[in-house]
Amino acid sequence: MCNKRYTYFIFCLLFVLLNSCSEYQKVLKSKDYEYKYSSALKYFDEKKYAKAQTLFEDVTAHFRGTERSEDVLAYTARCCMGQKNYETAAEFYQTYIRSYPKGRYIIEARFMVGHAYFMCSPDARLDQDQTKKSIQFFTEFVELYPDSQYTNQAYEEMGKMTNKLAYKEFLNAKLYYNLGSYLGNNYLSSEMVAQNALKNYPSNDYQEDFNWLIFASKYQQMMVSFEESKLDRAHDAEDEYYNFVTQFPDSKRINSAERMAKDIRKILNKEKAEEVKKTRKEKDIEI
Repeated sequence: MCNKRYTYFIFCLLFVLLNSCSEYQKVLKSKDYEYKYSSALKYFDEKKYAKAQTLFEDVTAHFRGTERSEDVLAYTARCCMGQKNYETAAEFYQTYIRSYPKGRYIIEARFMVGHAYFMCSPDARLDQDQTKKSIQFFTEFVELYPDSQYTNQAYEEMGKMTNKLAYKEFLNAKLYYNLGSYLGNNYLSSEMVAQNALKNYPSNDYQEDFNWLIFASKYQQMMVSFEESKLDRAHDAEDEYYNFVTQFPDSKRINSAERMAKDIRKILNKEKAEEVKKTRKEKDIEI
């Protein structure tokens, strides 16, 4: 009994699939462009984006120069988004912007370009060209439409993209720090990358990490430096220590910072002792 029901189910499923394919092939072969267009809308509503896109592209030339041309282009871009073909969608939306700068879908199109690049933005360790494009288009969008229905989402996604760029810089700074003195002063490179990241991305989630790398890099440079430059680097490290503990008093790195500060004070105290000794000798000479 169960086998019969299963066979019947498979038969019905195949019938539906074959009928569906047959119906779609009929639409494809049709010369009735209104029929093709309405069928494309139906497939789009059913979230059958690949079929819908094929039909929209098939009627593009026929409707070019008409009012419907704008709709066809907008829906083609939406079909690409539905299929997660984000870069292709961005290209279609940019074509729409160029073709219909005052069109019915212009606000959606300008937002969706940034959103499409946001969706295809890769891992922070990879090239961030799409990420930068996303920020660029979102920046233009919020300037043009500060009160649109998409503005809050644009700000949110732009913030995430900015954080991703900042995180990439953090990974670079951390890599330099871990290389240490190998084939050069990589601590200085780590410090510079972190400082530039704070300057270029003032609002990011890695403020503490960058400030810690700056302090730790200056500390390490002090520890490995020659005697003639050790005192100057100790002063720099001390300034950065106070900057870090002031900004992040509750950091989990405070204990490590305090231990490093003791090393810094030893060097600075040694300097003070030598100055006192030198002053005493000068006084003895005067006497």
